[in-house]
Parts: sequence; C-alpha cells; structure tokens
Amino acid sequence: MQTVTLTPRKSSKISIEAETITPDNFAGKTVEEIEKVTVWEGNNKTTLDEFFEIAVDGSDTPENTKIVIEGSIPRVKRVGEGMSAGIILINGDVDMHVGAKMRGGRITVKGNADSWAGREMKGGELIIEGNAEYYLGAGYRGESCGMRGGRITVFGDARDYVGEHMCGGEIIIKGNAGLMPGISNNGGKIIIEGNTTMPGGEMKKGTIIINGRVDELVPVYQQEEDEELDGVRYKKYTGDVVAGGKGTLYIRA
Repeated sequence: MQTVTLTPRKSSKISIEAETITPDNFAGKTVEEIEKVTVWEGNNKTTLDEFFEIAVDGSDTPENTKIVIEGSIPRVKRVGEGMSAGIILINGDVDMHVGAKMRGGRITVKGNADSWAGREMKGGELIIEGNAEYYLGAGYRGESCGMRGGRITVFGDARDYVGEHMCGGEIIIKGNAGLMPGISNNGGKIIIEGNTTMPGGEMKKGTIIINGRVDELVPVYQQEEDEELDGVRYKKYTGDVVAGGKGTLYIRA
C-alpha cells in the first residue's frame, strides 16, 4: 500500500487546476517526483509543492494507492478527475469538478463540494459527507450526457440541477435537493430522501425516487397506479410525456 499525504501549505485567490491529483498519477512515485507534478494557478504553470507539503509512505500500484488531503482546499479544482482506481480522502471542503470523469476507485469528501462534483462520471464511488453545490453528477456546458455510471452519495443537501443529462449510475441525496433534479435525464437513478421541487423535466429515461416533499411538480407527467417499493407506498408517474419520455417518478405517498 502506498499513502500520499498532501497538507495545504497556503491558500490561493485564484483557482488551481489539479486534475493531476489522482492515484493513477501518484502510484509508484517518490516525494521528489510528486512535488514536481504540474498544476495550473490561473494561467501560471507551477508545481504541486508550491501549495502542499507532501509525504509518501510506500510504493504501489494505483489500485493500492491512497491520497489523503489534510485540510480544506476550497480553490483546488478537478481533484480525482479521470481516476480509475485507488482512494482519495479529502479532510475538508473541495472546489468544483471533484471526481469528474472518474472511472473507478473511491473519493470521500469530509466537508462540502462545489459545483459539478462527479461531472460525467463513468464508474467508482464519490461520497460527500457535507453539502454539494450545483450540477451534481451532471454534464458540463454543451455535453449531451452527464453521469454515465458509478455512485454518488451526498449526506447533506444538494443545490439545483442534480444529475442534469444523466445517462446512468446512481445519485443518492440524504438531505434536500434544489430545483429540477433529473432534468433531461436519459437513464440512471436519483434518490432524494428530503424535499425538492420540479423534478424530472424533459426526462426521457431513468428513475427518480423522492421520499420527502415535492413543492411543485412539472405538469408533464402521467399519474399511474400507486406502487410499493421496499415496503413503502409511492405515487407513480411516467413521462416527461411532452418529450416522449418513458422515465419513472416516484413520490412517497
């Protein structure tokens, strides 16, 4: 097992693009090699050691590499982007695009995650113990497909547009979700334990399950007979009928 510990050295007012922080990239590297891994602070190309104190214990494959970030990194973006294996543990908050396009492994955020967490995710697991901002598990601007596989769990609340253009995978929100979760969905499953509003607009495929209150329902769904899931009775709707959709929306009765 290889453990790489990154301790924030200083904060930055400018976003740091750090898609190079992955087990795939760190596996088998020494302290000196990881210190010189490239990141971008705005349009300034620099190295990881400018922002982090780095410690390495052991040397192993990506599957057996764990990255621990000891503290909040609210201006560090794209941590874990595209990772295929291993573990990342962030003991604090993280900026946008954490776990974007990840294909495997596990990322745990002990604090809050900014927008587009799990963007276009293909596999693996993303756990956010705090809150998530906008576009969780969605596609970025102009993308036709958001999350494609894997699982995202948020233990707090999430803001608007959870799973926009989602095509696969599973998103679980333990708290409340904002406006329009599951908008333009084409597959996958979203479970919201708390409240939300206007779920599933323009949905063509996929499943949304809501255990809390729905403040407003988009008037494009056809109500079916109630259905029981895991011993709980739900009002069942299909649609979005305007979009020719065959998605399923369950709201706890």
